[in-house]
Amino acid sequence: QVQLVESGGGLVQPGGSLRLSCAASSYIFSRYRMGWFRQAPGKQRELVATITTHNTVNSADSMKGRFTISRDNAKNTINLQVNNLNPEETAVYYCNAHHTIYEPNDYWGQGTQVTVSS
Repeated sequence: QVQLVESGGGLVQPGGSLRLSCAASSYIFSRYRMGWFRQAPGKQRELVATITTHNTVNSADSMKGRFTISRDNAKNTINLQVNNLNPEETAVYYCNAHHTIYEPNDYWGQGTQVTVSS
């Protein structure tokens, strides 16, 4: 059973923008911290940004000011607006839901490819 469904990836030119979305079940969305991670070829998965059920945001320093994460409570969806992308940010972007206590602790989406190229 798919719990997290991502959308919005694709090909974008350097300096361009994209909007990624992740839809979750209402059970997960109302209880879990949601967020985005990314994994570039040959590199480890890294944090992009997370947002709690109380809208507390945490994001990687290199992405602050360019990446904005938000929650749409009416749609059980989180969105990630990504601006001014550079080719080094080509990666698979994964949606994550995390809870310290509830099992399972983590859900992952299938990933959406973002390619930054001219």
